[in-house]
Amino acid sequence: MNTPVWHAHGRYWRTVTLRRTAALIGCTALVCAVTGTTAQARPRDPARHALAARDGWASQGTGTTGGSAAAPARVRTVTTWAQFEAALAADGSAPKIIKVRGTIDANADGCDTFAAPGYDFARYLADYDPAVWGYDQVVSGEQEDLRAASAARQDTAIKAYVPANTTIVGVGRDAGLKGVSLQIKGVDNVIVRNLTFESPLDCFPQWDPTDGDTGNWNSEYDSAVVHGATHVWLDHDTFTDGAHPDSSLPTYFGRIYEQHDGELDIVQGADYVTASWNVFADHDKTILVGNSDSAATAAVDRGHLKVTFHHNLFTGLVERAPRVRFGQVDSYNNHFVAEAGYAYSYGIGMESQLVAEHNAFTLADGIGTGTVLKKWKDAPLTAADNFVNGVRTDLIAVHNAEIPAETLRSGAGWTPVLRTRVDRPQAVPGIVDHGAGAGGVR
Repeated sequence: MNTPVWHAHGRYWRTVTLRRTAALIGCTALVCAVTGTTAQARPRDPARHALAARDGWASQGTGTTGGSAAAPARVRTVTTWAQFEAALAADGSAPKIIKVRGTIDANADGCDTFAAPGYDFARYLADYDPAVWGYDQVVSGEQEDLRAASAARQDTAIKAYVPANTTIVGVGRDAGLKGVSLQIKGVDNVIVRNLTFESPLDCFPQWDPTDGDTGNWNSEYDSAVVHGATHVWLDHDTFTDGAHPDSSLPTYFGRIYEQHDGELDIVQGADYVTASWNVFADHDKTILVGNSDSAATAAVDRGHLKVTFHHNLFTGLVERAPRVRFGQVDSYNNHFVAEAGYAYSYGIGMESQLVAEHNAFTLADGIGTGTVLKKWKDAPLTAADNFVNGVRTDLIAVHNAEIPAETLRSGAGWTPVLRTRVDRPQAVPGIVDHGAGAGGVR
């Protein structure tokens, strides 16, 4: 069987032949390591799959079945953005399955289609040039108003809202969503599998001269947002900047014209999420669990944000894999590949309760092991049985030795129990690199 594989170090797609047998990777009675799916009898159509019992936080309580029970009339195959939007809107919250064939582009006609009449980017640059405007006040005036109006048009056009009891699954190896911001907001029971997400480009970033000493361009639109939703399973997806990495973006006012936000945000009281066998690649601010330290946000997030990350490949990233606030996050059996430009993987934030165990880290020369963890707020974490470049490493002890100004405490205060299989961390790079990402679910 030919299966597309993400090569972690060269960062390109290639095809290899995998025999999905117990002899190659090894299966338990419950789980096959290559696919992350149960070895027990399952429907032949992966669109009918539900999350296995005990497979991370999304299996808690009622579990996550998505649209697996959809009537035949509520199973739709879509190939265009209009068809995708219509399929999401149909049948309310009745169980539904949406099969995506090929790549659907929400911005196929280009950014100019969203521009409000009168908006002129050259004029915007001239009006708000720091030599003219300075750095002491936020931008305002006609062109900023027109930029905001243009941004609102794009916001309406590219956001896709997923209803409850829905499965969205890619068909074959090349299914994906490009320029789309998938919104899983305030609903329960959603499955998203086998899709390649190419990060949406913000056509109208805002210049904020007061952001830092020399200003910044700030952008919107995550590839996927879990906002106040519960029981969500994201599996065998690939998240990437695709044809528009940050290195391809221009610079204005001495700052990169940032057109990307995150790849995945889990925020605003979202709960019971499992992200398994995904690839998160070539991106800066990758994943947030909890998006603010504010008192208002804390009142919503405290006691929620229970998320599991397992068997994911994180490669070519800068930071936030993930950055955690408040949540009980279980991160195990992931492979992190750190290259030039890397800042950190785990961000330890406000009242976070992170458990990071049995992971593998491949760090390029010159990247200190202490940078794997980043302390934003004082919150204890558990970090056990992790391997760095093939050597078992106490991540907390090394961090504290290398960065004593950011001393971290050990002991997250809870023990994860919702795990179907825990692989030896020494084996994780081979298992995850060959099994994670879109294209492998059939």
